[in-house]
Amino acid sequence: MKNKLALFWAIVVIVIVSIVAICTKPTKLGLDLVGGSRLVLEAAPTNGIVTPDMMSSLQFAIENRVNKLGVSETVVQRAGDKRLVVEIPDVSDLNQAKAYIGETAELDFRKPIITKDGETEWAATGLTGKQLNRANLSTNSQNGQWVVDLEFDGEGTKLFGDLTKKMVGQQMAIFFNGELQSAPVIREPITGGRAQISGGDTGFAYDEAKKMVDLLNAGALPVPAKIIEENTVGPTLGADSIAKSKVAGAIGLGFVMIFMALYYRAPGLIADVALVIYGIILFALFKTIPVTLTLAGIAGFILSIGMAVDANILIFERTKEELRAGRTLFTAINSGFDRAFTSIFDSNMTTIITCTILYCLGTSIVKGFALTLAIGVIVSMFSAITITKNFMHLCFGTGKLKNPAMFGLKESEINAEFQAVETKREKAKFGILD
Repeated sequence: MKNKLALFWAIVVIVIVSIVAICTKPTKLGLDLVGGSRLVLEAAPTNGIVTPDMMSSLQFAIENRVNKLGVSETVVQRAGDKRLVVEIPDVSDLNQAKAYIGETAELDFRKPIITKDGETEWAATGLTGKQLNRANLSTNSQNGQWVVDLEFDGEGTKLFGDLTKKMVGQQMAIFFNGELQSAPVIREPITGGRAQISGGDTGFAYDEAKKMVDLLNAGALPVPAKIIEENTVGPTLGADSIAKSKVAGAIGLGFVMIFMALYYRAPGLIADVALVIYGIILFALFKTIPVTLTLAGIAGFILSIGMAVDANILIFERTKEELRAGRTLFTAINSGFDRAFTSIFDSNMTTIITCTILYCLGTSIVKGFALTLAIGVIVSMFSAITITKNFMHLCFGTGKLKNPAMFGLKESEINAEFQAVETKREKAKFGILD
């Protein structure tokens, strides 16, 4: 009993933490609920030839770039042979949307040369952003200004080391998108494959440095593309659909809870409480991860609630079968959960496998549905197997079934011929009767 009480209080703590997360963390909504920006891109390679492989690479690069910049649940889909439609949720500023996908990150290092007129110009060294492994935002330890740290790949590390060996005592200029950012003097060879953009004497503003890091990490587009159409999109479903979804969900959940209470009586009421706890934990996970909720994602959430109820139905039916056979209450509850577990596990695993396939191969909207459903199924197993079982033991203990109506049974249904009395509770847990 001590272990059961400890588990009960652990569940209470989880519920409290979940409620705090729900109240403090924002809910991320998709384009269909909050609106956003819609851009149409057209591939424009130099030779004028657009192949399916080019479009696939361009589509992947756009999705990767926008996701790296922190915009989730974007829709990037083909429109004809050489166009892509990009929908970015919750970004109504078209200039910001174009900055996410339209800007290129051109980084290059240059060395000084003296022209015939005696002027100093900057010449390319061959070291560019193509050899960049990653960029990070940090601060200068001496003056506290924002700087951009660069880390090169193997090829870039060797090239950068060779250049700094030859240019000791000279300046090496760092250009970003054609603009000079800084031109530090090389004091000694740098062979570790790392460099830093300081932004000159005035340094970078935080937003400027952060944007540079984001664009460098996002990389350049594999195929030149131009924006041929741009417009903002209002929420196609919006607040009205959210309100209707809440009403529909509440009505559906209410009918399910009423059915469980009427048909399964006391266990049904326990399942209703467990179902409410399940919903709280699941919604808290959605906010914590966070998961961007579209209408398809909300559908996955509601569907997982139905699957959670299905697990409880399997358990209660098995428990009633054990009670009809004359098992004592404690044995019937344990045996009911044990017998139902295999069916619950198998059905949920097939659902999770399906969700994994949908998430890997589907579009952004399908991925949202698959993710919410998979998380819901996993949490539903915890709810049915752990929460419901714990509450059943705490409510009914190890006593005999004195009132079969509490389980929706009649006394005439219980077969007294197979009744027995357990000598040890440990044996009863496994259905071993004397």
